[in-house]
Amino acid sequence: MANVSRIHRELMQFNKDQSILGMSLMPDDQDIRHLTATIPGPISTPYEGGIFHLDITLPDGYPFEPPKMRFTTKVWHPNISSQTGAICLDILKNNWSPALNLKTALISLQALLSAPEPKDPQDAVVAKQYIGDYATYVATARRWTEDFAKASSAGFGGKVQKLVEMGFPEALVKKTLEAVGGDENMALERLCPK
Repeated sequence: MANVSRIHRELMQFNKDQSILGMSLMPDDQDIRHLTATIPGPISTPYEGGIFHLDITLPDGYPFEPPKMRFTTKVWHPNISSQTGAICLDILKNNWSPALNLKTALISLQALLSAPEPKDPQDAVVAKQYIGDYATYVATARRWTEDFAKASSAGFGGKVQKLVEMGFPEALVKKTLEAVGGDENMALERLCPK
């Protein structure tokens, strides 16, 4: 069984650093080992301005086994499957250490967006384009960021306002909406006590 007290400590520490990081990390109401996260696209990359959503599952052996992470936002990147969101990153596989944590994994993913490794790809088609036609790769990555990572921010303010008018605290509403990719109905389900 995953170390629940460690997960709680990690979440508390992450929440302290959240405003600095610009990321979010929220556990599922029913299972603390299932989390959702968002990371902002790094500045001066084709991903700039996008908010990228991830699904995280902590295995029973966590922290001795790496978290299972995948992007739920479609991303055009050599190390991220354009079909499934699967990620090729050494610390999420054989270079994981219990000294690492969810925050360091998310920071590493953001760094991966800044510095793709096309010679160790998850998506061979994207890697081939990155190596052979970099300008098209950048244009495609920007278009996917516009289409998939910025779409959920459209109308975000209106969704926040609507849920705040229902009596929920604004900070909690924003965090919940980000965690569920801007889905107002899912956010309402999470905000309402069972």
